[in-house]
Amino acid sequence: MLEVLRRIVQEVNGARSLDAALATMVLRIRKAMKTDVCSVYLLAPETDRFVLKDTIGLRSSSVGQVSMARGEGLVGMVALREEPLNLEDAPAHPQFRYFEETGEERFSSFLGVPIIHQRRVLGVLVIQQHEKRRFDEGEEAFLVTLGAQLAGVLAHALATGALGKLAGTSGQATFKGVAGSPGVVIGKAFVLSPPADLDSVPDLIPTDIDFEIARLKEAINAVREEIRVAAERLASRISTQEHALFEVYQQMLGDAALGQEVEKRIREGQWAPAALADIVRRHVQYLERVDDDYLRERAADIRDLGRRVLAHLQEEGDSGPIEYPENTILIGHEISPATLGEVPRERLKGLVAVSGSSTSHVAILARAMGIPTVLGMVDLPLSRLGGAPVILDGHRGRLVVRPEHELSVHYSRLIAEEQALSVLLEQEQDLPSVTPDGHVMPLMVNTGLALDAVASLKTRVGGVGLYRTEVPFMMNDRFPSEQEQARLYREQLAGFAPLPVTMRTLDIGGDKDLPYFPIKEANPFLGWRGIRVTLDHPEVLMVQLRAMLRAAEGLDNLRIMLPMVSGIEEVDAALALVNRALIELAEDGVNVSRPSVGVMIEVPAALYQLEALATRVDFFSVGSNDLTQYLLAVDRNNPRVASLYDACHPAVLRALARLAEESKALGMPVSVCGELAGDPAGALLLLGMGFDGLSMNAPSLPRVRAAIRRVSLAAAQGLVSEVLCQPTANQVHGLLLERMQAWELAHLLPPRDHTPRSRQRSGPPASPQATGWRHWPPPGARRP
Repeated sequence: MLEVLRRIVQEVNGARSLDAALATMVLRIRKAMKTDVCSVYLLAPETDRFVLKDTIGLRSSSVGQVSMARGEGLVGMVALREEPLNLEDAPAHPQFRYFEETGEERFSSFLGVPIIHQRRVLGVLVIQQHEKRRFDEGEEAFLVTLGAQLAGVLAHALATGALGKLAGTSGQATFKGVAGSPGVVIGKAFVLSPPADLDSVPDLIPTDIDFEIARLKEAINAVREEIRVAAERLASRISTQEHALFEVYQQMLGDAALGQEVEKRIREGQWAPAALADIVRRHVQYLERVDDDYLRERAADIRDLGRRVLAHLQEEGDSGPIEYPENTILIGHEISPATLGEVPRERLKGLVAVSGSSTSHVAILARAMGIPTVLGMVDLPLSRLGGAPVILDGHRGRLVVRPEHELSVHYSRLIAEEQALSVLLEQEQDLPSVTPDGHVMPLMVNTGLALDAVASLKTRVGGVGLYRTEVPFMMNDRFPSEQEQARLYREQLAGFAPLPVTMRTLDIGGDKDLPYFPIKEANPFLGWRGIRVTLDHPEVLMVQLRAMLRAAEGLDNLRIMLPMVSGIEEVDAALALVNRALIELAEDGVNVSRPSVGVMIEVPAALYQLEALATRVDFFSVGSNDLTQYLLAVDRNNPRVASLYDACHPAVLRALARLAEESKALGMPVSVCGELAGDPAGALLLLGMGFDGLSMNAPSLPRVRAAIRRVSLAAAQGLVSEVLCQPTANQVHGLLLERMQAWELAHLLPPRDHTPRSRQRSGPPASPQATGWRHWPPPGARRP
């Protein structure tokens, strides 16, 4: 039966439309289980009723006509209870509901199982027979297994099938992906088609090998020039580290890489286009199989380069410049950095890709450029999207195609409010981060991923709370030398001097891999990462520590932070290396004061070793993202469980409150550098808990500053007391929203989900000015 199960799922998965998937499903299941009837009922969200969508055995005229509410009839009962129902004599059951149009009075036995995807009942799968008998345990188990297997396939087919109505001029459909870069934008879909198809190149024996090699080199040089131009176009908008991505492309196209292999294949007896296609496919297939996120992303890069070279070989590269519409939302199966650089920046408003993740090159560039981006949108039928009006919500990883008027108005209002709010917030960004009752809460910035405007940031922050040193390692094809690292670190330290700059030692593993130092593990987040890697490779850590200390000479604003600490032995070993680096540099004539050294509190084990840690280090910094992930046992990059990841979970908040209290008792400075610190409501909670500083990405600074300048320390402490009494994350969020509305600060929060006007809760007024933003702080609040 396992082979039968596999074949059914495979056939349904290969169906070209929702209708075809359903027809295949009922036909194959009926045959496999040798029953008289197989039917599938799907939930219609607009009516919340389960509609008969396809059947073999019942009258075909009843399809689309018969429906049941949750709890109504046997089908509704299966959906309500979310469990199988196996009956010998279905018409005798008190819940049975007869529909004359189906002709099902002829059938006695009934077995129904729910089709559930991510806790949501999508439908009910039913088999029936004339014979009055109860289906045996094996049959029931098989149908339950089949329902579970088909749930994901059906969810995909439902999402794709929902676009069938988009062939006309109306019909809204929503697709979910992975948020890659935040923001909201309304625009027009521009679907990228590959410049050439690597899978449809015919095999030909070359008549002139030298000619084939010459035109290959000409095509490669043309693509290298395209990438050079794209890199120049983006040079002023991205950092030096991110600009190095284009150098990686150039290296891939070099004589010692792709070109050499293709040339060898030509000499073996294949013309240039097919030789190129062979080599590219081989590399892509290998990279797509490896258990490494970074290397899998490189498969997309190689495929893109291959298509570009092939386009020139096929003389399709001179078709003229592409005309991009105003407010372009660029959509494609894959979007490469080179493609991104070809779109005029003033027209590019958003990015959507079927493949890709937060570790992809394009995601890094999109965040640096501030372009809302959604990746991993696997249900997207690209062929039906060209020119369609769309809304891209980068906060929630959502794309709405052909939005209804009410939703467009709602998002237009959100965008206008965001812009108006940004103007208002900008007016006070050089003011101190002080509460109305005089409590100073230092705000610091996280750096390393984007081009940071140091000149403008320096007057607005208390320093750098987290400098991610792994970025230059990720952007290179080898470990950077001590001199290369020292040069980068010096720029950062000098740019913010005399403000402190906290540099985290190399933090790889988990979701951050190096192309030249792959870490292959079944469970990377519980594996070899952070300080565990660098202590196992002291030669790498020593070079980095020496580079940091050398860069700090004469500035003395360096702070070193150790990531992923779970034991005291790790701290002792790292401190010994710091001392050794200081001694070695002194012997070289470089005299540097010993910097403050701290640890990141992100592994739950560290929460129970604070006293011992406090005798060894100078400060604590909470990595709330990983701490939340580990406390809740949730991989936030896994779409199956990502919804369970919540920094406002009561367990997380209680752990943070206890951490702040114990740190204060130990006399240890403690700050937070995770996403919770960059959320205005979260920042107020951390303020009330007693944390000494908050570090966040630069775009979050204005909103957090505004919140702190308008809520007293006493009020924040009262909020913490209330929040810590809430038993669920939903109740915590509800209370936070209620308090933010009462303080007229709800506009600082990310936009909420749109609901029809009749069902909307009372919320903040429609414009920032209407909330009292024009006259900040509100009446009664003391101006700092």
